[in-house]
Order: sequence, then C-alpha cells, then structure tokens
Amino acid sequence: MLRLVVLALCYYAGGRLGLVWKVTVEGAVVTPFWPPTGIAVAGLLYFGLRVWPGVALGSLLVLLNMGPLSWTAAGSVAGSTLAPLVACFLLHRVGFREQVDRLRDGVSLVFLGAFLGMLVSATMGCLMLVAGDHLGPHDFWPVWSAWWAGDAVGVLVVTPLLLSLPKLGRPRSWMQAAEALGLGAATTTLAILVTRSPIDLLFLVFPLLVWAALRFQLLGCAVSTTILAVAATGAATERSGVFARQDLITDMITLQALNGTAALTTLLLAAVTAEKRNTHRRIAAACDDLAEMVEVLAPQGRGPRSFPAGGRTGQRQG
Repeated sequence: MLRLVVLALCYYAGGRLGLVWKVTVEGAVVTPFWPPTGIAVAGLLYFGLRVWPGVALGSLLVLLNMGPLSWTAAGSVAGSTLAPLVACFLLHRVGFREQVDRLRDGVSLVFLGAFLGMLVSATMGCLMLVAGDHLGPHDFWPVWSAWWAGDAVGVLVVTPLLLSLPKLGRPRSWMQAAEALGLGAATTTLAILVTRSPIDLLFLVFPLLVWAALRFQLLGCAVSTTILAVAATGAATERSGVFARQDLITDMITLQALNGTAALTTLLLAAVTAEKRNTHRRIAAACDDLAEMVEVLAPQGRGPRSFPAGGRTGQRQG
C-alpha cells in the first residue's frame, strides 16, 4: 500500500512539473516533456506491475488539478496507466535489466519502453479528446505526435535518471568527484547558453553528453540528458533563443528531435561502455581463477616431474 501511495505522489509531482511546460497545439494542451511517464515506468520496474493502481491514482490527481473531470477522463487515465504497463511488460519479455549495463538493455528501453509503449497513451488520449469534441479529426495527428513525443521523452530522460539512483555513492577519489562536479556545471552552463542563444548552436552540448556517458555510464548519461532536456524545454515553451524564430509546431519538432537524439545517443553509449567494462572485469576474474587453479595443481617449490630414463621415448633399459 505504501508503494502505491509513494508512486501516486511521485507521479502527481511529476505531472505538476510537466504542466509548467504546457503548450497548446491545435487547441489541445500538451506537454513536450512529460516526466510522469518516466516515473511510472521506473516505478513499475522497481516495484513490479502490481503497483499499477498507483499510476492510475497519480494520473487522476493530475487531471483533477487541471480542472473539472469529464467522462473522457476515464479513458485518459486508462491510457496513462496502460502505456507504462505495456512498456514494462515488453521490457520484461526481453530480459531487461535495471542496471542498463548491456547494449540490449539500452536498445530495449529506447524502442520498446519509450517509442512503442507510449503509443498507447498518445492514441487513447487523443481518441478521448475527439470523442469529447475537444479535438477535431483533422487535428488528430499533430496533437497525437506532440503527445507521443512528450511521453516518449519522459521515459528516455526520467526513467534512466531514476534507475541510476542506486549507483549513487561515495566517489572513488577526489579527482573523480571534481570531474563530476565540473562536468555537471559545464553541461548546465552550456545547455542554458545554447538553448537561449539566437544562433543555432545546440550541437555544441553533445561533446559534454558523450563525455558524461563514457566516464560515468548510466548516471552521467541520465543527469546530463536531464539538464539538457529541462533547459531546452524551458526555452522552447517560452519561445526564447533559437526557438523564437519559428512557429510552434516547428519548435516542438526541433525540441523533440534534440531531446530524443541526446537521450538515445548517450543511453546507448553508456550501455555499450558499461557492457565493455563488465566484460573486461569477467575476463580479469577468469584469469585470476585460472592462476589460482595453476597454483593448486603446481605449487611453487616443486620441481619438474622426473621420468625414468627412456620413459618419454618408450626405450627399454639395458
């Protein structure tokens, strides 16, 4: 019961944060970055699919915060609950590991958890808007694409961040701590500058994202991608910097392309790096085991085994 309440409250808090960045597309309110989907997927991965009522309760609380409920709210709540359930079911089917320390884990989270799983919430949510006469059929696809992209980015950004929390601990050295703090400060500063600049310099932040993924794997990838997503989403919804020169739809496409590409690149790179390091550790452990076995079979100080004269050649003695 406690887990259900915690998940519902976290979902609601994420929804309140996501609504800060809401925009209106074809008369419908959507968010280009929806953290609750990432919270729901991470919660279901941690606690199991049985805590799904917490997702439903959190979604209902978010809708209550937005205004009076209508009969279409039940469909929206169902879509918001079913999407992370489908995503987690697919991830479990392919043997996904929460450590995301294999390439297959990164690929699965991106394509099954985010891209495929979030089709459910976007489709059901937009169908409810059409059924309630809040959205015309000819405006279905623009709203659907914005809804799906916002949910998918929420999974790509927030889920890795929450899955990386168990990796938090004391740094191995003061140099590693200084590197992490410096990298975080540099990423934050550069992300704000490139997203608020009138010149299109968004690509300048990618070297720092790659550095974070290579050096700190999932934790570095998740933190740096979150920093960029928050900075870019804030600039896009305020129509400032590079996002001030285009129409809203073009801005949303640019934003989702940036967030999606950054999350996809760093997540896969972090997974490949972690898998490579784990392979090296297993090889080193196997070499140590082999050396110990040799020590047992041939202890130091024992000379070479002696054979009778001619024993090796099979010659008979005089």
